[in-house]
Amino acid sequence: MVMPLILIMLFFPFCTSVDTLTPDQSIKDGQSLISNKNNFALGFFSPGNSSYQYLGIWFVKVAKQTIVWVANRNDPIIDSSGVLSITPNGNLVLHDSSKRLLWSTNVSLQGTTSSVAQLQDSGNLVLVQGNNEKFIWQSFDHPTDTLLPGMRLGLNPITGLDRFLTSWKSQDDPGIGDYFYKMNPTGSPQFVLYKGSTVYWRTGPWPWPLSSSAATSFKYSFVNNEDEVSYAYFFDDTYIITRLVLHNYGLLQHLMWNDGDLQWKEFWSPSKYRCDNYRHCGAYGKCGLESGDRFNKFECTCLPGYEPKSPRNWYHRDGSEGCVRKQSGLSMCGNGEGFVKVELLKAPDSFNAVWMDMSMSSSECEQACLRNCSCTAFVSMNIDGKGTSCLAWYGELIDVSENLNERWDLNVRVDATELATYTTKSNGFLGHKRQRAITIISLMVTLFLVCLIGYICLMKKKRRKTFPSKKEEEENKRTVKRKLHNQSLYFTGAMDYLEGNELEENSRHPDLLIFDLSCIVAATDNFSPINKLGEGGFGSVFKGQLSNGQQVAVKRLSNSSGQGIEEFKNEVMLIAKLQHRNLVKLFGCCIQGEEKMLIYEYMPNKSLDFFIFDHTRSSLLNWGKRFEIIIGITRGILYLHQDSRLRIIHRDLKTSNVLLDGEMNPKISDFGIARIFKGDQIQDKTTRVIGT
Repeated sequence: MVMPLILIMLFFPFCTSVDTLTPDQSIKDGQSLISNKNNFALGFFSPGNSSYQYLGIWFVKVAKQTIVWVANRNDPIIDSSGVLSITPNGNLVLHDSSKRLLWSTNVSLQGTTSSVAQLQDSGNLVLVQGNNEKFIWQSFDHPTDTLLPGMRLGLNPITGLDRFLTSWKSQDDPGIGDYFYKMNPTGSPQFVLYKGSTVYWRTGPWPWPLSSSAATSFKYSFVNNEDEVSYAYFFDDTYIITRLVLHNYGLLQHLMWNDGDLQWKEFWSPSKYRCDNYRHCGAYGKCGLESGDRFNKFECTCLPGYEPKSPRNWYHRDGSEGCVRKQSGLSMCGNGEGFVKVELLKAPDSFNAVWMDMSMSSSECEQACLRNCSCTAFVSMNIDGKGTSCLAWYGELIDVSENLNERWDLNVRVDATELATYTTKSNGFLGHKRQRAITIISLMVTLFLVCLIGYICLMKKKRRKTFPSKKEEEENKRTVKRKLHNQSLYFTGAMDYLEGNELEENSRHPDLLIFDLSCIVAATDNFSPINKLGEGGFGSVFKGQLSNGQQVAVKRLSNSSGQGIEEFKNEVMLIAKLQHRNLVKLFGCCIQGEEKMLIYEYMPNKSLDFFIFDHTRSSLLNWGKRFEIIIGITRGILYLHQDSRLRIIHRDLKTSNVLLDGEMNPKISDFGIARIFKGDQIQDKTTRVIGT
């Protein structure tokens, strides 16, 4: 037993965690620290085509080496002789072969207790002294060009620590580049992208809206107090690999890693429109996203009460000089002035803004702004459900643009003359609108009476009534049935089919509506390609809106469809008999000439394959939501197999036939080739290969 122990000690002289560096260890070229869950690595790398070496951190599970932090950005190692170690005083240091100090944590440590460095699964390199769990230094406090989940951007007013992103010089050089992305805490905090000392782009002021939609698992944390003003973002799904990066050419991108095609996919990015350029329309100017593109007009307009400072430049589509007051000699201090609301904006640069009160109503905010002659505008908004707050601007209103995502309503101070003009316009518009409404209603009533009389005459001529007697109703049903039988297609034939199978509850017709073709044509805008949702073996599916506002999905049988009469009849008969929250609801059908259509409830989130087979959208389905979808599908199948009045075998259950409603609840659809079983039947045979 002694010899094996000696051999083990010889071959393994010490045991250490791969994520930790102790004072008696060092890291050289070819060696690295790996975080506990294999998320990140720390080691030496050479970027792009460069022959220089740098100490950095990168993703382990990303096929393309993606650097998220660099230590010696401006002091490269000219060969492969770099060594990372911990000094006797407890600091992390980086030297080259000539013992030249290239980088250090450079913190003042108390006592003689040694330090330990650890690479965490968040990508944070931390330095801990002794047994103290408090970090004495961390790489998250010294970001380079990348923001990771849980990493904070912002500053500490007490210590002066300012955490911001700086771009690389180039793809081959991680040195500090021209672009900076940092928090500006003045007024209401906002992030600003600088090129050198020039503002290149900025966010709107806090509070910021939550992004997409699409990102139900995305959340952010904002701290704003005397000790800290900072921002961090998170994803509920920890399996999502994501980063916010500031590129060397000035583009800020939030990216997500796609394992399917081994690419980084854009999740969010600003600065894609002219209106995103800082001060594009100057002071008191407003940039419209659509005014220039859609109507071929200049995208800049002046805020209420202002006009172009340089009409000549404005005419030549240069709004950089901005706007000036129309009545410059008229006082706006206790002289009958007021406010005009401009809706759906990215609020002005908040460098000269002040939060008046975090619990002030809109009318109180307006009065407070009026009492201060320097107050040029205000917004009143609800923050986190804590009540209405008031943010006021003092001085120029800069970098205002239309923005449907941020939805700020800016109240701009105007003089008495301008206020009267807007009031007159508003009243005139309302009066004109009221007069026009009366005229339209009168015409509509007259037209309705004419149509009603014509309709009654027509109904009498054709011997039909809106409310027929039972005898007439039975005769009408027999007439409709004969007509449908002549086309070899009628949904009441489903009753005959059911009777042929000797099943219960077949004495009643399906409770469905027969839609007129003109109604469906109007609902789908004549089957406009814009309303087309997709296409399958049955034919095309279109989104429609009925006259009562109900949104529907219209499945239109194609003449070239591989499915036809039997599938159509089968679907009408089956789905009308089935009612379950995990089965799609059929409202009715339309049978007119060669047209055969099924009208379903509309599912806004399309089908399951729309999400799980797209690598970007699939990442938005966390495990909890996937499990809910699985349970919902299972409930639907259990109902079909056991609990429904008819025992149904779907035979075509696939992801494209599982639809998702607005709450992402699954609903099974497409019963065209489903098979009905008798109550005691447990197996059957089919004579053709069909389904999934």
